[in-house]
Amino acid sequence: MNTISYFEIQASDTAKAIQFYTNVFQWNIIREESVPYEYFRIETSGTIHGGLLKRPVAVPPTGCGTNAYTCSLIVENFDKTAALILENGGQVAMPKFAIPGRCWQGYFIDTDNNVFGIFEVNENAR
Repeated sequence: MNTISYFEIQASDTAKAIQFYTNVFQWNIIREESVPYEYFRIETSGTIHGGLLKRPVAVPPTGCGTNAYTCSLIVENFDKTAALILENGGQVAMPKFAIPGRCWQGYFIDTDNNVFGIFEVNENAR
């Protein structure tokens, strides 16, 4: 109980967001036809799954910080994943940094101005 078990991503252009997250993280994203608005189920390779939905309001302006929870994804190789993010139209929000003795962490912006993090577990991170 009391643990994160589901996440949602809002997107102005759902097709572009689906392409980005499928290319970078190999997620399986499926349209939920029974939902009365544009909504997609996200199946990850882990135990936490999510949804992607058409953004119901305007995108907040860039450079204003995040007014939401920010999810971070564990990855095998930070640098390879960061390269994939950039190759697929993402941007760096906060460059790679060490959480000493724990991991390499960084934050990115997807193709619809959503912020997310990635981290690579590494006890030698300094």
